[in-house]
Amino acid sequence: MRSLLAVGMACLGLVASAVGAEELLLDDLLFADQDWEQVAEGFTFTEGPAVDAQGNLYFTDVFRSKIFRLNDAGEAEVFVDKSFGTNGLMFGPDGLLYGCQNGKKRIVAYDSSGTATTIAEDVQSNDIVVNRKGDIYFTDPPNKQVWYIPKGGEKRVVDRGLGYANGLILTPDQGTLVVADMRDKLLWAYRIEPDGSLGAKQPFYTLRLPEGKTDSGADGLTVDTEGRIYATSHLGLQVFDTQGRLSGIIAKPQQAWLANAVFAGPNLDTLYVTSTNRVFKRKINAKGLRYFDAEAK
Repeated sequence: MRSLLAVGMACLGLVASAVGAEELLLDDLLFADQDWEQVAEGFTFTEGPAVDAQGNLYFTDVFRSKIFRLNDAGEAEVFVDKSFGTNGLMFGPDGLLYGCQNGKKRIVAYDSSGTATTIAEDVQSNDIVVNRKGDIYFTDPPNKQVWYIPKGGEKRVVDRGLGYANGLILTPDQGTLVVADMRDKLLWAYRIEPDGSLGAKQPFYTLRLPEGKTDSGADGLTVDTEGRIYATSHLGLQVFDTQGRLSGIIAKPQQAWLANAVFAGPNLDTLYVTSTNRVFKRKINAKGLRYFDAEAK
């Protein structure tokens, strides 16, 4: 008899590879001689890490309404001086940096000079993902919604009902959307239909909770080339294999809110996390991906 997990995978169109069928342990990802290294400090609330085509890291300081990028010297420099509370960020296939500009209730795209163009208005937003075609999904926590904007098209709601829809990410084949419910212990997976709508909604990943808490604190998500999902949480960075199993939890770099994560660097083999007033990095035995890359399949 097939397990509920197997049924859920079939509904989503997920097929386990030979690697995915094996149990993946945290020891397979972490290098014994590598730990978290501080990259930058002195911020109020770091969020929205994103990586461009050259592997450069961008991130937001939400409460100061600024967007930063790391320069060649590894120092944080201001990219956008007045971001109006922009939170989630992700680069699209056109080289633009898309962002959730919640202070003005709109989705915007920043060009290389930091100038913003409005993509959608009159929306609440938190985090964002852009696929290889330039289609956008973003979360709307206050209204418990997930939105979709086809490239050049009009916004529409594609899911309702999560307690606090927060971080979201696509699987490497871009056929499945994963959304974190910060006020629960679940990450939800959806099959992306040809018209961009979401189907086969499944509670596919279950996060560990701290003793005495009923919410995971799941905030930001990222993914590697093998399809492993990395979710920030109260307990640290929780890592799930392609079967939805918890491989382990990477400890926080500091005892503060762990907001988001992304792979960056020239080889996309360095994991960056945003944690309240600081940004940290560490090399691990995995590589991230950008959805606009030709090899991202």
